[in-house]
Amino acid sequence: SEWLAGLVRQSFLKDYPVTVINNGINLSVFKPTESDFREKYGISADKKILLGVAFGWGVRKGLDVFIELYNRLDTEKYQIVLVGTDKKTDKQLPKGIISIHRTQNQTELAEIYTAADLFVNPTREEVLGMVNIEANACGTPVLTFRTGGSPECINEQSGSVVACDDITALESEVKRICETSPFNKEDCIESAKKFDENERFLEYIHLYEELNGKN
Repeated sequence: SEWLAGLVRQSFLKDYPVTVINNGINLSVFKPTESDFREKYGISADKKILLGVAFGWGVRKGLDVFIELYNRLDTEKYQIVLVGTDKKTDKQLPKGIISIHRTQNQTELAEIYTAADLFVNPTREEVLGMVNIEANACGTPVLTFRTGGSPECINEQSGSVVACDDITALESEVKRICETSPFNKEDCIESAKKFDENERFLEYIHLYEELNGKN
């Protein structure tokens, strides 16, 4: 991420050239993928699904923020779903939050991203934010904290950013996005295309060729 590059430029490596090559995702897997997710978990069609995905849930990934959102939001209108949890996490969660410990494969994860109305990423530490990109690629808008490289993954047409730890602003944006639908699926998918892993691989090849040509 450009955020990480900025840190490198302030470090003992500051006198060396810095090139940013973003991580990429497999767009043949992460794409709009319909499923029976709502029916499987008994989520009515009129409820907005707020999704969070992380591996190693805790304060660093904003678990406490989701708990606070659950306490603030109308549970008749919103359903929070967290993926990547475990039994320890479950003990901290209100019963109304759906906890999914693991998915069988990336396709199942794409199904969950697609089913969600909004991907919420209240991370406090993020080098780039691959989950943001995966959600966008499945047509789902993103709401994240202004932390690390997380805001770099989205644009004004595919998501929204609020100040880190401003849960009131986060809550307001959740309601605004879910009530007014300012983002459309096509724009979200288009935003994710610049993170096509095949294009990112080519960037590495071009960089190596350039460096080899200088020697």
